[in-house]
Amino acid sequence: MPDDKKIDPFKPVQPSIPGLPASAAKSEPAQPPRAPEPAQQRESSSKPFVWIAVAVVVVFIAGSALFFWLQGTSPKASEPQAAPASAASPEGTPSPKPAEKLATGPGPVATVDELAQAWAGRRFLFKDPVTSEPVPAMVVRLPDNSYWGFSLREPFGTCELEYVSDLQKLRSDYDYRADHPMIGNPCNHSVYDLLRYGSSSNDGLVRGEVVQGAGIRPPMAIEVRVDGKEIVAVRME
Repeated sequence: MPDDKKIDPFKPVQPSIPGLPASAAKSEPAQPPRAPEPAQQRESSSKPFVWIAVAVVVVFIAGSALFFWLQGTSPKASEPQAAPASAASPEGTPSPKPAEKLATGPGPVATVDELAQAWAGRRFLFKDPVTSEPVPAMVVRLPDNSYWGFSLREPFGTCELEYVSDLQKLRSDYDYRADHPMIGNPCNHSVYDLLRYGSSSNDGLVRGEVVQGAGIRPPMAIEVRVDGKEIVAVRME
């Protein structure tokens, strides 16, 4: 017959163990270890993030301080910069003149008034009859009141001749003494005299005999004519 004593399912009957008192058998079973409190877990897990945030703030403050320090030591963009000393021209020094615009022949290249004095000269350009390239040239008024035109390009060469009216320059640069202006070749230091005639390529005589240096012949002659008040370059030999 079943026992009428009800059994509590939440308090099961403890088994009797031989050799142990019944009180020991009735002791409550050991409690399982408690899980950590949720607050403690949050505190321990948030510590690394706190240190990272502190490091970021420190780096930001240090970077900002460095930026403002550099801004304070560099010159301000709004302040006008002083011009270099070399760019400032001395007071009273005239500004450089614009390049002279040269006339081009064939055609008028000078006026009688521009060459009113003996040994007065005027530069111009003349188109080469073979290449049509404009070459530097010059017309000079001679002491007999005639005009002589000639190319400033070295005959059979590329060096540019120069009209030397400074007699001191003739002595210092060309080691040549003269009492009137000469034509000089700065490349080989040849000197040409417009008062003397020399042989041309066509077995004719042209002004500008070589009086010093290794020049081959006088400068190439350019025919010039007086038309009213204008001096007109006609053709090159």
